[in-house]
Amino acid sequence: MIPFENLSLSNKKFEEPFKKAFEDFLKEGRYILGPQLKKFENEFAEFHDMPFCLGVGNGLDALVLSLRALDLVPGSEIIVPSNTFIASILAILAVDLVPVLVEPRLDTYTLDPGKLEACIGPKTKAIMVVHLYGKCCDMDPIMEIASRHQIPVLEDAAQSHGARYKGKLSGTWGILNSFSFYPTKNLGALGDGGGVLTRDENLFKKISSLRNYGSIQKYYNDDIGVNSRLDDIQALFLSIKLPFLEKLNTHRRNLASLYCRELKKDFICPVQDPDYLDVFHIFNVRHEKRDALKTYLWEKGIGTEIHYPVAPNKQKSLENLFKGKTFPISEEIHNTTLSLPCSLCHREEDIYRVIEEMNRF
Repeated sequence: MIPFENLSLSNKKFEEPFKKAFEDFLKEGRYILGPQLKKFENEFAEFHDMPFCLGVGNGLDALVLSLRALDLVPGSEIIVPSNTFIASILAILAVDLVPVLVEPRLDTYTLDPGKLEACIGPKTKAIMVVHLYGKCCDMDPIMEIASRHQIPVLEDAAQSHGARYKGKLSGTWGILNSFSFYPTKNLGALGDGGGVLTRDENLFKKISSLRNYGSIQKYYNDDIGVNSRLDDIQALFLSIKLPFLEKLNTHRRNLASLYCRELKKDFICPVQDPDYLDVFHIFNVRHEKRDALKTYLWEKGIGTEIHYPVAPNKQKSLENLFKGKTFPISEEIHNTTLSLPCSLCHREEDIYRVIEEMNRF
C-alpha cells in the first residue's frame, strides 16, 4: 500500500532529536508562553527576514486574530479566492466581516489578479490571498492593485512554508501573514499550531494581547482576548524541524518533477513557471474522470485525497451567503482535482508506481 501520507514515517528522522529535546523540556517545566515558544518565534521570523512572529493555537486562529487586529467595522468586505479551504472564509465570518469571492486562475489555482479589481468596492477593507497547494499567488499585480486602492493585503500561507514568488518568500508580502503548523504541513507540528508574521510593531503587540486573554501584563486585560497560544512543546518540535525545511521542500519538488515529466498529457499537472518556487504541500492533478481514477488507484493500493471535494459556495453552511452566485472556475477545480502521494514518507519508487498505474488508467 502506498498511503497518501504516513506521518509516523515522515517524522521518523526526527524521532531521536524529539525524544532528547522532550526530556530536557520536562526537566525545565515551562509549558506555556515559555522559552521554547520565544525561540521558535525568533527562528521563524529570522527565516523569513521578518521582525515579528507570534505563535498561536492553530492556522484558523492566526487568520481570525489577524483580522481582529485590524479593528475593521463590522460588515466590511474582505476579498478571498472562491476555491480556498473553508478556514479562510470562516475566519472572515468569525469577526463579522463579509467574504467577497474572486475566481482563481485555472492554471495555478490561486487568485486571478485580472478579476480582482472588479470586486473592489467602497466596503472593501482587505484582500486575503491564499497560497494554495504550496504555490504563491501572482503577487506583483496583486500588490500593485492593493497599493493603488490603499487596501491592506493579508496572506493565508497555511500551505506554503518556504514557497517563493520571484525569489521572495510567502508570508513576507502582506501586513499580517498567517501560517498553520498542522501535522501534514511542510513544516508540521505533532498537534495543532499556527503563527502570524508581521513587520508592524503595533499589530504585533495587539495580537500578543489578543492571543493571551487580552493581556500583555499578567492579570491586566486591555482587550477582549482569547486563549490561543502555540504550546511550547509544539514550538520545540517545530524548532527541530525548521532547519530542514528547505531540504524537505526539495524532496517534494523532486517527487513532483517525476509526476510532471512522466504522467500522460490527459492528466493536467500543476503549471511550471520560473517565477514560482513551489513547495507542493499538495501535488494535485485534474482529470474529468476524477472519481473513477480515485477508485481505481485505491483498488491498486494507492491512497489519494481530494482537496477539496466541495467548493465553498456549495458548502451547506455557506449556501445562503452565496445564494444565486456562481463560480464556474472554482467549481471545475473542485470537481476534477485529485491529490497524489507526495510527501517526506514517499520515495521515488513509490511515485513511479503511482505514475505507472495512472498511465494505465
